Amino acid sequence: MAEDASGPKSAPKKPVIFDQSAIDTSVDPCVDFYQYACGNWRRNNPIPPDQTRWGRFNELAEYNNYLLYSDLKAAADAPKTPLQKKYGDYFAACMNSDLANRLGAKPIEPILKTIDGWSDRKQFATLMGAIENKYALSYFFTFASDQDQKDSSKQIGEVDQSGLGLPDRDYYLNQDDRSKKLRAEYVEHVTKMFTLTGDNPEQAAKEAQSVLAIETVLAEGSMSRVDRRTPANVYHVMTIAELRALTPEFDWKVYFAAKKQSALKTVNVASPGFFKALSQELSSADMDALKSYLRWHTIHRYAASLSDAFVQENFHFYAATLAGQKELAPRWKRCTQSTDRALGEAVGQDWVAKNFPPAAKDNMEKLVKALEAALAEDIKHLDWMSDATKVEAQKKLAAFRNKIGYPEKWRDYSSVKIDRNNPIGNVQQISAFNDRRDLAKIGKPVDEKEWDMTPPTVNAYYNPAMNDINFPAGILQPPFYDFKIDPAVNFGGIGVVIGHEMTHGFDDQGSQYDPQGNVRSWWTSEDKKKFDERTDCEVKQYSSFEVAPGQNLNGKLTLGENTADNGGLRIAYQALMSTLAEEHASQTAKVDGYTPAQRFFLGFGQVWCENVTEQAARLRAKTDPHSSGRWRANGTVQNFDEFGKAFGCKVGQPMMPVNACRVW
Repeated sequence: MAEDASGPKSAPKKPVIFDQSAIDTSVDPCVDFYQYACGNWRRNNPIPPDQTRWGRFNELAEYNNYLLYSDLKAAADAPKTPLQKKYGDYFAACMNSDLANRLGAKPIEPILKTIDGWSDRKQFATLMGAIENKYALSYFFTFASDQDQKDSSKQIGEVDQSGLGLPDRDYYLNQDDRSKKLRAEYVEHVTKMFTLTGDNPEQAAKEAQSVLAIETVLAEGSMSRVDRRTPANVYHVMTIAELRALTPEFDWKVYFAAKKQSALKTVNVASPGFFKALSQELSSADMDALKSYLRWHTIHRYAASLSDAFVQENFHFYAATLAGQKELAPRWKRCTQSTDRALGEAVGQDWVAKNFPPAAKDNMEKLVKALEAALAEDIKHLDWMSDATKVEAQKKLAAFRNKIGYPEKWRDYSSVKIDRNNPIGNVQQISAFNDRRDLAKIGKPVDEKEWDMTPPTVNAYYNPAMNDINFPAGILQPPFYDFKIDPAVNFGGIGVVIGHEMTHGFDDQGSQYDPQGNVRSWWTSEDKKKFDERTDCEVKQYSSFEVAPGQNLNGKLTLGENTADNGGLRIAYQALMSTLAEEHASQTAKVDGYTPAQRFFLGFGQVWCENVTEQAARLRAKTDPHSSGRWRANGTVQNFDEFGKAFGCKVGQPMMPVNACRVW
């Protein structure tokens, strides 16, 4: 029986901003602010069976997803524009579970046959180029455009490590019992996937062992996530001749020709150690083993879009086993998200017109200006930074570009051919379009107005090479933002998000980029030393926070986000107090029983209310540069004495420790 492809039973509840019912007044905010702000919310909001984490971000994402689904369903049933016809057909093809089940593995058989026909080790680059050129399906490594660290106005080619089926290199290298068990379950999963394509169990098991062996070699050669946080570690511009000397087993000339990049003279090799390991593996690994690896990554890439048997087995390992998800998300959710990822700036045009009024954008621009002024004041009064470095920091802040809501110019999808009866073909069309579009940037000036997130996305980001802060329309709603509510709550929600993204320009990574987005030191050596001492304080603090039994945060991996959380909270608070003063508003008058300062901190804390499975908490601790919700709230307020003052805490209580960390 085919998977149910009907839509949602009912509309999700729209999130609210500042939820008094979420507060657990039985808890002392000076002892555990997170539990005080979120205790009742966490009790009343268990993790839905189709989720691994359920928090305020998820609430809003679910609501946006429903609004998006409504647009996609209408476009699939009765499109009114050519753009709606395109994304409506993509969505309809994705929703057609009967078609997917009839086709089974047939949509990927041409790629598998191409791999099976490979017989000459020296022709490996030819094989890779042919598959990538036709299907935009990469193996082992990625090849893409990127901004030049030394000249951010230029786009250069870059090859980088990739090719692992498990979430991180540590899953292959750690020797604890849990890691060994997960590797065994991974081999079991790969075996089952091979059998779904028609391989007999014995053959499938042998292939799966080959996959693990090859990926383990790649993992050993891969750079860690922490090491990759240092820009210099991933910048090694080489001539093509030097790249060929590093990887003599791979014919880059043939490969780049297939990618229409024959004129390429140099390329950034982000992880040279990985490519050295890859070259050795291409030389020594059995060809049947290499074929098994290629076949597996073909199956893995398309598993979520194939028949129910593939979808369910893919879910069983990657969601249930690795992250503790109890049920597969309904097809309408998965297809809505897939269409947004594939055609986000097509779908986003109609979504923004309905859901992001001009007044919201205007008010957001005012908030950004208030936060910029607060950060400028913060820099001015830092007691650990010299005047010389302060001048450079102010220059960088003044050069920030702000992007709010959606792009000024929408992406052109006219060359993309979408077929209502070819779901896998549509995935390949989009992949090929994105690949061509990306590689076409090499050697050309950077497009400063481009976005990396779609308009309905519930997130925001800072791009150090662009030196810009980006706030998609999707996040500019409750529980983060409501331009009709009091400023204390807005500054505690979206204000801290804005301050967070601004502070990224001055975290351990962002601080290495100058106002133009080039990697260049603008610090005095003494100031850089003081900066490092302060970030080391945060590393130690957050590394002490436990997220699951025996599993702590990695303070080095999460350093940038933790610095941004702490800086964002501080400058958003400063901006709120300045705004209240300018508007001659009381800083002590209570609303709903709370002062503006208390409402600010509660607005902030409630953004991070969440419940998470133990498996997902462990997974995120290894792979996510963000701390968990509890520690994004508690870890941050511990470092800000204004929180203690707002709630009448005493020095020495958990939320007001004697020694606190401060960078910005």
